[in-house]
Amino acid sequence: MDTDTIEQAANVKEDATPGIASVSLHPLINPQRVEKPAASEPIAKPPVRRSKTPEKEYRISGQPGFVLHSYPYKETSLIVDVFSRDYGRIALVAKGAKRPHSKLRGVLQTFQPLSLGWSGKSEVRTLTAAEWVGGLLPLEKSALLCGFYLNELLVKLLARDDPHPVLFDHYVAAMNQLAHDEPAPIVLRKFELALLKETGVATDFAICTSTTKAVDPQQTYVVDPERGPRIARAADRWPCVAGKTLLDMERQDYTDPVTQSQSKQLMRFLLAHHLGNMQLNTRQILIDLMQL
Repeated sequence: MDTDTIEQAANVKEDATPGIASVSLHPLINPQRVEKPAASEPIAKPPVRRSKTPEKEYRISGQPGFVLHSYPYKETSLIVDVFSRDYGRIALVAKGAKRPHSKLRGVLQTFQPLSLGWSGKSEVRTLTAAEWVGGLLPLEKSALLCGFYLNELLVKLLARDDPHPVLFDHYVAAMNQLAHDEPAPIVLRKFELALLKETGVATDFAICTSTTKAVDPQQTYVVDPERGPRIARAADRWPCVAGKTLLDMERQDYTDPVTQSQSKQLMRFLLAHHLGNMQLNTRQILIDLMQL
């Protein structure tokens, strides 16, 4: 569910300090004979050049993105947590989005591919445009809950302003697969592993860290959350998985029922470790949906 990429304003620099211009004297010239400007004549000051950041650096347009979460801000606005392709997870204030006739009211929905625009350089930017792009079927029934689960993972595990274009493509693929009723457990396992890998907290499951050799399909392993796979020991309390399971996960091959079962337990363990004290609230979302 950490590296900022939105550029900050350029510092104002001065090429010279305003004041009386210094005079460089040749060593053979008598300093007493150097003529000084008359008191009535204004002393020329060197021009001050200021570094200006192009407006386009503070204005983004046509950026693919999805709404992960939103919550009220003041009386008529929303704070929208967005996952964008090239800028990662960012916070945008959608001014007036709660007004009855706002064009944004029906656009800023989860699981809809959007073309977004915003301005500003602070932690919370200002949304300037949001258009529905289309191309994905809506999520329904259990697929909808899975979508909320993926969104919650992104909100809790992705740092803001940390771009992950590859993970964005994985997210789009997962949404498309869920919408087409592909097996949800397989879709979730693929995305969970992609999330951990793209955020740099998961290593190559095909390499044993204790031997630095390729994982043996016939051997039993545990996955150290900070280091990666190693050969299992009798005293280990971490989930034990077959080497074949690790190799299948690397190949994104979940046809083996054993791989499906072991990968589920392994990913629960790894996600719980990296979430720390944060709890996933997807079950509560399901309860809320049932009460609608």
